[in-house]
Amino acid sequence: MAVLVLVLVRLFVAEPLRVDGDSMAPTLRSGDVVLIQRHVSPAAGQLLVLHDPQDDSLVVKRVVATGGQKVEIRDAYLYVDGVEADEPYVDHTRIDGVYFGPVTVPAGDVFVLGDSRDGSIDSRIFGSVPVSAVSGRVILRLWPLVR
Repeated sequence: MAVLVLVLVRLFVAEPLRVDGDSMAPTLRSGDVVLIQRHVSPAAGQLLVLHDPQDDSLVVKRVVATGGQKVEIRDAYLYVDGVEADEPYVDHTRIDGVYFGPVTVPAGDVFVLGDSRDGSIDSRIFGSVPVSAVSGRVILRLWPLVR
């Protein structure tokens, strides 16, 4: 019975995932293990696990905008609907001089970026992502315990 409950929880509620790559540094680093909650309604600021449109691998990215919002990057700073986003986890000095957009996110999609913008392959490359491609939301870093 316990095994059945664990299988059902993993399939429908939550499951662990090992992060591969440093596009979410410093928030998450390669080798970190996170717990993801399945079946979520994505919102700005959440860390999502989604199928990479380029190779269908699972990746972790941050939602910066949802359907109907306008996204642009001006000299490394993110603007959503014309308002500069507060992003204390992004090192803007590493991405100085970067410009993108503006683009409007289609209804039913999310626009995702890595926190390490200089090394992230994200919606700037592959476009917005349908909510149906989202596997879940990161709710907890399991390992390492302290950073």
